[in-house]
Amino acid sequence: MRKKLFLFLMLALAAVGAHCAQAQVVVIANNSVKSTEVSKADLRDAFTGAASTFKDGSHVVPVLLKGGAVHDEFLTAFVGKPDSAFKASWRSLVFSGQANMPKSVDTDAAVVDFVAHTPGAIGYIGKSSPHDGVKILTVR
Repeated sequence: MRKKLFLFLMLALAAVGAHCAQAQVVVIANNSVKSTEVSKADLRDAFTGAASTFKDGSHVVPVLLKGGAVHDEFLTAFVGKPDSAFKASWRSLVFSGQANMPKSVDTDAAVVDFVAHTPGAIGYIGKSSPHDGVKILTVR
């Protein structure tokens, strides 16, 4: 009985940890994007090259972090792929001539700057990063 209780508690803690990790990433957009919220499916499509617009007609220009914890959390929570599979998918699109790789930058500040100055831009940053000049999208 103790083993089952211990296993249950460990699984519960892991679930809480995963939820907290996802809560550390926010999705931001240029003020020209009409939406104030976005579905996980639309977000995934925008960042995998499957769509270049949201359902409301807003043109989408994704920007990526080159790596790090926020990047990994975003991919896991919203794209459903680890970094290696994500990059492999994009390389396939690029080499087949179907798409151009999205812009990648090194820091949250660079994501905010790109999003603020690029109509239709959408990106992700750490929850505690400053984000003046952009709006946060609610992911539903």
